[in-house]
Amino acid sequence: MEKMNYPTLSVIIPAYNEERTIAEIIYRVRAVEIEKEIIVVNDGSKDKTADILEGLKDQDLKIITLPGNSGKGGAIREGFKHAKNEVVIIQDADLEYDPQDYYDLMVPFIKDEADVVYGSRFITAKYRRIHFYWHYVANQLLTTLCNMMCNLNLSDMETCYKAFRREHIQSIKLYEKRFGIEPEMTIKLAKKGLRFYEAGISYHGRSYEEGKKISLKDAFRAVYCIVKYGLFSS
Repeated sequence: MEKMNYPTLSVIIPAYNEERTIAEIIYRVRAVEIEKEIIVVNDGSKDKTADILEGLKDQDLKIITLPGNSGKGGAIREGFKHAKNEVVIIQDADLEYDPQDYYDLMVPFIKDEADVVYGSRFITAKYRRIHFYWHYVANQLLTTLCNMMCNLNLSDMETCYKAFRREHIQSIKLYEKRFGIEPEMTIKLAKKGLRFYEAGISYHGRSYEEGKKISLKDAFRAVYCIVKYGLFSS
């Protein structure tokens, strides 16, 4: 990997019942040769996630344990509060997203061209798992609606990989508890007039049998959030 002056990272990992993958994703994040802190928010897991995390504890790993399940949005919000480094990035606890893509996501920050960088699964030459056609359709509809509300031309608003300069993501008040936080963050940051970039990423989507959690009701909630934060909320 070419030596570059990467910004320091705060990696936020919301985790709910991820005993099968939590150790591996932390291993993969640690393998990225960028100075970082890893903040795992154990979101009321009922399996062995907490025990596995204790066994992985080190100076680079901060574990925040929530008393009950607050949803992905609630866990992300809690993680943001504890971030201390220059750039904050969200990392799912499963293995759908590859931390080796951090290098590409950081380039617009290194060049001081971006305040926000999203990892797109759709404008990329990298490989990705193909399935869930209706998820793709819903994603494109939600992305389009979100773009209309905030005058952006994102290709993948629902991506996990969202990276922000810390001062910007900590400057907005977030409320959504589940996946509605995706459009909420996007719209509120866009309203600040920040510079958005995208970078292509790989994707290894998992099935519901493998632990995927997003559902149809989350799509309807996302529509509600786009309208709410796009038209009626600052």
